[in-house]
Amino acid sequence: MLKELLIVLAVTTVLAVAVAEDDFDPFIDIPFKRLKTSAERIESDGYPAESHYVETSDGYVLNLFRIPHSPKLNNGQLQRPVVLIMHGLFSCSDCFLLNGPNDALPYNYADAGYDVWLGNARGNIYSRNNTRLNVKHPYFWKFSWHEIGSIDLPAMIDYILEQTHEQALHYVGHSQGCTAFVVMGSFRPEYNAKIKTAHLLAPPVFMGNTTEGLIVATAPVFGEPGLGTALLENQVLLPYNQFIQRLLDTTCSNQPLMLSYCKTLAMLWGGPEIGNLNQTLLPQIAETHPAGVSSNQAIHFIQSYVSNDFRLYDWGKRKNLAYYGVEQPPAYDLSQITSELYLYYGLSDGSANKKDISRLPELLPNLALLHEVPDPTWGHLDFVFAQQVKSVINDLVVDYSMDYDVEQARRK
Repeated sequence: MLKELLIVLAVTTVLAVAVAEDDFDPFIDIPFKRLKTSAERIESDGYPAESHYVETSDGYVLNLFRIPHSPKLNNGQLQRPVVLIMHGLFSCSDCFLLNGPNDALPYNYADAGYDVWLGNARGNIYSRNNTRLNVKHPYFWKFSWHEIGSIDLPAMIDYILEQTHEQALHYVGHSQGCTAFVVMGSFRPEYNAKIKTAHLLAPPVFMGNTTEGLIVATAPVFGEPGLGTALLENQVLLPYNQFIQRLLDTTCSNQPLMLSYCKTLAMLWGGPEIGNLNQTLLPQIAETHPAGVSSNQAIHFIQSYVSNDFRLYDWGKRKNLAYYGVEQPPAYDLSQITSELYLYYGLSDGSANKKDISRLPELLPNLALLHEVPDPTWGHLDFVFAQQVKSVINDLVVDYSMDYDVEQARRK
């Protein structure tokens, strides 16, 4: 696994150098299949779409996409409950749309009467801008999922609530989207009051028992501050490259000549547990994935594995003293998370391991559900890309959200 990843990284790096960064445009139409934005995907599926921009307190410009209502319902002029859906590591808002209008979670929510918003974290292809920093500057990439949870999510939530005139919203996160939410709920506890329900799909919080091969293999190098982290910190990891993505997208067609290669890429990204993956989505996944992250995000996850704790980024004793006032990074206080939480996990998930998730219930004061997917083959990416994702996951998530809203309306 590691050998194959290093080969892919080497090829990607060589080809990335061949394309001048000054000419970077993630939506350029070169002589391959044309790349769609999330808004264009939504519109092509027959739903109304909007694109919004939010500037964070530290200057990052985040692109949000909105499905304001469903064309199947005559509710465009009515006040509707709101949901924010947040992607995982190496991903973007596109991932939740690829299963199409019948099976994709955003459309399921819209058809249930919700005002749906899709977030994009700093550094991915939709949020690669800062009003103060150039994308080439190392400080642009000096962030991990701590900043996504403590800065990006609050900025998105405040903007959405202002636009919709709602007091609170529902939240759904996958993978890193869960990690960021747990950061927000513990580090910015005032935002718990703005959450109706939070649905965390495959949540990597504690990670001491992860079996994800790449994390385990690289832990000796990047698990603690040292030469390895010093060389890798504060830079884009697996940079999005227009030529590479168009090449992968075109070769991974619906009848791909290189299907085995495309499967290998999926395994490198999401682990070997891809048995439930809807393989017809591979061409679309290849269009925008990996969507770009800071190397610090990956390092932070590896640190979580080594420390067997959920704590802030470890910069080393000297910098920790400067940033935190102590030599070791402080742990997040999960007892501060008062949002109504719903946790979902799979038995074949190498990243969000059952043993690690079992530590969470006693630490979370308002855990409404701990749901184990009955299918023993259910893995990390299945929560977004599985063929059966609607019946296994989406219907549950939407139903719990609707039950909450019905109960709140009854109490008024």
